[in-house]
Amino acid sequence: MSAQSLTAVLGPTNTGKTYMAMERLLGHRSGMIGFPLRLLARENYDKAVKAVGTEACALVTGEEKIVPRGARYFFCTVESMPLDRPVAFIAVDEIQLAADTERGHIFTDRLIRARGLDETMFMGSDAATPWVKLLAPGIEIVNRPRFSTLSYAGSKKITRLPPRSAIVAFSAADVYAIADLIRRQRGGTAIVMGALSPRTRNAQVDLYQAGEVDYLVATDAIGMGLNMNVGHVAFAALKKFDGRSLRALSRAEIGQIAGRAGRHMTDGTFGTTADVGPMDPDLIEAVENHRVDPIHFLMWRNAELDFRSVDGLLKSLDARPPHPGLVRQQEAIDHQSLAALARDDEIRALTLPKGRVALLWEVCQVPDFRKLMTDAHLRLLSQIFRHLAGGRGLAPGRIPTDWIADQMQRLDRIDGDIDYLTQRIAHIRTWSYIAQRSEWLSDAPHWQGRAQEIEDRLSDALHEALTQRFVDRRHAALHRRMVGGGKLDAVFGEDGSVTVEGHEVGILKGLEFFPAVDANAEEARPLLAAARRVLGPALRTRVSDLVASPDGDFKLAHDGAVTWRETPLARLVRGDQPLRPMVELKSIDLIDGRQRQAIQQRLRHWLERLLRHRLRPIFAAQSAKLEPAARGLVYQLGEGLGALSRESVRAQLAALSAPDRKALAALGVRIGAVTVWMGRLEDKRQRRLLGLLSALWHRLAVDAEGKPDPARLDAVGLEAWQMAGGKRVIAGKSYVFGELERLALGLREAATARTLSADETNAAKFNMTPDELGQTMRQLGLRATLPGGVRTPSRPKRGKQAKTAQAKPVQPRPVRPEPKLDPNSPFAALSALHDRLLAQERPAPRSAKRRRRQPRPAAAPKPDAT
Repeated sequence: MSAQSLTAVLGPTNTGKTYMAMERLLGHRSGMIGFPLRLLARENYDKAVKAVGTEACALVTGEEKIVPRGARYFFCTVESMPLDRPVAFIAVDEIQLAADTERGHIFTDRLIRARGLDETMFMGSDAATPWVKLLAPGIEIVNRPRFSTLSYAGSKKITRLPPRSAIVAFSAADVYAIADLIRRQRGGTAIVMGALSPRTRNAQVDLYQAGEVDYLVATDAIGMGLNMNVGHVAFAALKKFDGRSLRALSRAEIGQIAGRAGRHMTDGTFGTTADVGPMDPDLIEAVENHRVDPIHFLMWRNAELDFRSVDGLLKSLDARPPHPGLVRQQEAIDHQSLAALARDDEIRALTLPKGRVALLWEVCQVPDFRKLMTDAHLRLLSQIFRHLAGGRGLAPGRIPTDWIADQMQRLDRIDGDIDYLTQRIAHIRTWSYIAQRSEWLSDAPHWQGRAQEIEDRLSDALHEALTQRFVDRRHAALHRRMVGGGKLDAVFGEDGSVTVEGHEVGILKGLEFFPAVDANAEEARPLLAAARRVLGPALRTRVSDLVASPDGDFKLAHDGAVTWRETPLARLVRGDQPLRPMVELKSIDLIDGRQRQAIQQRLRHWLERLLRHRLRPIFAAQSAKLEPAARGLVYQLGEGLGALSRESVRAQLAALSAPDRKALAALGVRIGAVTVWMGRLEDKRQRRLLGLLSALWHRLAVDAEGKPDPARLDAVGLEAWQMAGGKRVIAGKSYVFGELERLALGLREAATARTLSADETNAAKFNMTPDELGQTMRQLGLRATLPGGVRTPSRPKRGKQAKTAQAKPVQPRPVRPEPKLDPNSPFAALSALHDRLLAQERPAPRSAKRRRRQPRPAAAPKPDAT
């Protein structure tokens, strides 16, 4: 078929090639245009319907066929173009895909055979120029420049990409990971992948185009025909897995994808993410100047097929290409499926009747949208062919209604996650393709509608799942308004709720803002940023109110927490002195340094007045005019928080004069035999406050009741905390100071009268056991008479001697037997000589009258050594 006009419009993206083809199509009496994607065919079909009406337009794809009786303009996928229908105009888009290893032979066939009666047009990249000239002799090449400028913007972190950016990855896992990050940091993103149905993809694109999200994460599917308001394209990888190996992207692929940045006359930018790093300068120059590497080969497959036998069909598919630059297509799924099914003897037998080989080839062309290419897809093709050919006792002719109904029913479910929904959509698209073969089904229109209904329901569920997972509309709206520098409209509820731009962002309690999400999560950061913008005036008013509040608005809890009008505000911590704790303000992100300093100063003044009021006896004694000895004792009482053991201040007490003691007594200082304490601190609130101060000073953690954990206390800390609370523990029993003094007095009187012993009778007088009485005496430094007349020491013995108060009986040492000597040895002679010398030196026995001491005889000479 000759054509009066044969044109190739080639160039980079955003040159208006498709727009020009649509104008030429509608300018003819009839026409047909083939697109690389079902999505693009549907999009341009909808545009044509608005222009010339429904009856004049037809949509023909693998999964959809809308062909009115008087249709003049056909919008198709390249694979579904009905070339047997003569039309005045034919166009094929993205002709450079003739080099694709999976679908390239289809585009090559259209380049060679698709011709319109009046005009034929091919659109695509400059890379296809040599092949277009070779395979379409006499074609006119029209090069169109890009409307806008495309420039390199460098490498940036994903979280720092500008709004209206598209991030391109090459696997579903990477797309989801990037989308999760953007949702946490920027509020949300739309998703575009080849695995999405056109309905889901359009819904996601509309989400982006409507401005509900400012980012788009996509696979390389974005590179074809999606005209969106994208200002910047960022590559999250420069390599992709093409089904066989991980390879670098070509210049043409990078240029095709990067060219989506900018729209019509609006300039765009491209770059990489920080993980990828900067692009090579030569690559940058090539993309900016739209220089692409030429295509070195095109894929080809024989269109003149032999349907007389299965082997003849396979042989014709393996035919060599007519030109050395064409490469025989070997990876097409239909060809691989035919080769696999041909090894089944039953399938071969079913193809013997005339026309069955062509039927088998048609069945093998059922697409595998699930991308399985495993036994599952082959089993499906085998079952379809057996139903159509009448294998295994089945009636030939059509697919059983109950079988296809059962298959579709299994897919009519919207439960599961994104991956499950995506797989079901891919599967139902296969059944949509099957339903379009009206000769295979008894009621094809019904099953076409049924398949479309399920796909639409699954697509809507997938869009909802994607939006729910990757879009936080509240976060996105706040981020968009803040980036734009606009004023945020805020509403404060009576319960403290804060609503910004119609979205509830959290609750304001006192000076603290609680985000609507976990405060430690990344999602809380934009909420806090928005809160800072709108809460500034409200917080300034609250800080001023706090500083001017009376002391009664502040409360000190038993565990040291400070509240303002029931709102947690600060906590007491250890200071440089026991009576001077510090106030540590809570971490409040929404107040500045000056406001924090004003609050801390107000709390310090409140705390100082509270301590001086509650502990007035101690502060009054410290400010009284006293002599040095008395003043020193009062100082130590303040350091001991109102109580000291007498033993620790024995030297100071000895230095007190009678007037000193009288002055101290007037101030409430009581000097007992065991303890020295302030006698005017008996109020329960005072003792609880002193216990808290002691716990802070000794770094003891206390519970809500102000009690420390006994398991984590040492002896010093425990005794100090108990004395601050007005008690001392003796022999395991707790006594208030007055009770202990009375007990000590009674014990000392009994000890002085030598009537005290640790027996049952005396122990009962003091409501103790004998063992407790003995321990009490030892801790108080008293001597007690124990049973048997043994007296206890004034200080307990240490070590093993302290195990018992009873004296242990002395055990006699064993007497060693005298060694026996040989009477004939020299040692026996020496022993006899020694005995005689001792007898001479032994004094004579004393008489009744004292005798005059006799002089000691001279020592006997030592025996000769020989």
